[in-house]
Amino acid sequence: MTWLARLQDDRSLLSRASTAERVAEILRARITEGALLPGTRLSEEMIGAALGVSRNTLREAFRLLTHERLVVHELNRGVFVRMLDVQDVVDIYRLRRVLEGAAVRNAPDSPAEAMVALDAALVAGERAAAEGRWSDVGTANLQFHQAIAGLAGSPRIEEIMRQALAEIRLAFHVMAVPQTFHQPYLDRHRELLELIRGGDLERAQAVLDDYLRTAQRQLIDAYAERVPAGAATAR
Repeated sequence: MTWLARLQDDRSLLSRASTAERVAEILRARITEGALLPGTRLSEEMIGAALGVSRNTLREAFRLLTHERLVVHELNRGVFVRMLDVQDVVDIYRLRRVLEGAAVRNAPDSPAEAMVALDAALVAGERAAAEGRWSDVGTANLQFHQAIAGLAGSPRIEEIMRQALAEIRLAFHVMAVPQTFHQPYLDRHRELLELIRGGDLERAQAVLDDYLRTAQRQLIDAYAERVPAGAATAR
């Protein structure tokens, strides 16, 4: 498993005093970057060995991720990466419109590093697209929106967004052709950045709202095409 091999590399991120929260953070990051697909079984033995952590620590990490709706525990079967349904997608985008819209309004008072993060995510997405790495474009997409949340200057908002974006990455996998989904939004990212930098926040909010509603509609349409009625709630 490629993602499991990468977890072995993540082991160096854990100190001797590592906690379940840090393990959960690593697994959440792997979900956000698209390495862990919906429906993947998370073996305690294999992940525990890869990260060098105890079963108790790993189980606590799973509990935290269950609370974040990223994994589910199935009796007598184990822990699995969660599969979202259409109502999950609708609710997550509802949350995003509220939080990201508020963050854009706060742009004049945002910390300087937030604009730096927006620039970096935009460049990363454009570079990945030029190299045909469409999964990485999806990751850069989420990093861009995490940076938008950073405009609010609130660690709590950033934490909520980090969890919501990890969740929505699970929905991205329903798109049959990632390039078709992600490529058009690269220009929207540049437009948003220029509007925010130029201080046209009213227009930026309108563009962002249309952007999020369009993405939500595309995902819902993809679910209708690829997921049989009732199947999306299996995990």
